[in-house]
Order: sequence, then structure tokens, then C-alpha cells
Amino acid sequence: MSITGLGPHGERAAPADKICLSETEAALARAARFTVAVVLHTTTSDWSRQELAGIVATLGAYSAAVVDVVDCGFDKEKQNRALLRLAATSADAVISIPIGAEGVVEGHRAISKSGKTLVLLDNVPSGLMPGGDYAAVVSADNFNLGEIAAELLSPHLPEEGVAGILTYGADFYATNEREIAFRKWIGRRRPDVTLVRGRFVTVEEAGAAFERLLVENDDLDGLFVAWDVPALNALSAIRARSRTLAVTTVDLGNAAAAELVEGDLLKGIAAQRPYDQGAAAAQVTLLNLVGRRPPPWIAAPGMAVTRDDVLGAYQVVWHAPAPSHLLEACRQKLSL
Repeated sequence: MSITGLGPHGERAAPADKICLSETEAALARAARFTVAVVLHTTTSDWSRQELAGIVATLGAYSAAVVDVVDCGFDKEKQNRALLRLAATSADAVISIPIGAEGVVEGHRAISKSGKTLVLLDNVPSGLMPGGDYAAVVSADNFNLGEIAAELLSPHLPEEGVAGILTYGADFYATNEREIAFRKWIGRRRPDVTLVRGRFVTVEEAGAAFERLLVENDDLDGLFVAWDVPALNALSAIRARSRTLAVTTVDLGNAAAAELVEGDLLKGIAAQRPYDQGAAAAQVTLLNLVGRRPPPWIAAPGMAVTRDDVLGAYQVVWHAPAPSHLLEACRQKLSL
């Protein structure tokens, strides 16, 4: 599948599954036994766990080690402090997901100024440029994810319907791309649908943000939420009001997969492949450390998931069979 989205500086994407070390580069990496720190916006989501698992497994295959994992709790000041600390350590590289475009430039720039390899996930702080400030950005094709979410929601929207977009309040490249693509798809394919928008500042506040959106738009027919964790909070808020509302989101986490099988509200998921993205980020880090400059923008395509194909999609995304409770739920719902 081709990558539809462009990078933060307009770059065309290199496919994540094409990033690999040559035999010579692999030997150099194993001999060097590199050390890498990972700085995440949160470590509590299924996306983060899978991304980290891909990073750790791939680095380990080349005798490299993850020596520090930082959970920033979506706190920009905490991220800056962590990066400034890591800049003074002996780690060879840092893989980081910047929490927004603003407010975290200092910490990320400190990593590159210290001579370490810096690889970014999903987002780029304002003013940082590839090749100098960082080696590369590794991401999902977030534009494609927004298109998938719109296409999955469209059949559940009536003519002249109203669809809400519930998105992250920070200036975050990945979620911005999803919203832009969602709007473009609806505008092109469903021009009869009116779009309205709400924002949440924190994941925990997503339910309250949905409540505000609903108060302002009591004729809401459907909802797209930027990713699965805030979507779960929005689903709880919808149920508390005894509303029937079609929802789509991004990321095939465990709880979201169970909601998809239930099928009463969540109708589709635009799934990232976080394990594969983590593996690509690790490969990119090692490539840069052994002296080969990687492409500046590397992306993996999204995957449309519905209740009918959630078990197969789960295996692809998680690199593991679906858990027993999900299998049993599918048997009951789909009469398998």
C-alpha cells in the first residue's frame, strides 16, 4: 500500500518495511554494542507498549540495549528535563516522541548538540531539521489513518448528517494530519455532512470534551476521536447519556478491539502498526550510528479494521494471536 501523507517538511515517505541494515552494518552495530534511551509521551497505552516492544526486540537483535525508558505523562516540562539529563549521559542515541511542536525544542536540541543520534517518532519540534537536529522521523501514515477513519464512519452517517471530530489540544503533527485527512475525505466524498470539532487538553478530559461538543451540537450523528484511549472515555460519556452514536478512532488497542467486537458504538478503527514502527525506529537509529544517513521521513501504512476482521487485524498489528477473551467475544457476537 502506498503512503499518502507527507512528512513535516513535505518529504515523501520511505516505507518502514524497507529500512534494514546490510550485513556489514549489522556486524558493525553488534560489535559496537550501542546504548539507546527511549522517551515516550506515555508508557501506559497499548500503542506505547507495542512501540517499545518493537524497539527493544530489534535493538537486541543487533546487540544494542535500551538503557532508559522515560514516561513523560504528556508533560512537556518533564520531557525537556529528561532530555537534558540524557544529553549528559553516555547513551549513544535517543528515540523520542515529542509532546507537541512547541515547548520541547530545548531538550531535543540538547540531544543532537551532545553528539548523540536523535530519532523522532510521529512529531517534530518547531525549528528542528533533519540531518542536523535529528536523523529521521518514523511514523504511521497519519494522513492515511484519517482517511480510513472517515471512510469507516461514512456509512453510519445519514444524509445531511453531523459528524464530530474530537482531537488533541496540543499542536501535534500526527493528530493534525489525521484531522486534515478526515476533513478532506468527508468534504470530497460526503459534502452533505456537516463537521463540528471539539478538543481535549488531556486524555482524561476527553469525555468532558465530548460532553461540551454534544451540548453545542445536540444533532450529532457520528464522532471521530484522534486515538483509542480518549475514544474510550468518549464512549463512556456517550453511554452515560444513553445515546446511540457511531464512532471511529485510531489504534487497535486491547480495549478498543473489545469495543469494536461489541459493535454498538465503535464501528471501525484505523489501525497503526506500532510494533513495526518501533522496529523501524530501531533500525533507523542503528543505521545512523554506523554511519549511513537514513531517509528523513519513514512511514508505515494504516489498516482499516471492522468487527468482521478484527481477529486477523489483531494478529498483524500485535504480532500475536488475539487473547482468549477477544476470541470468545467474537464467537458470541459473530456466531462463529
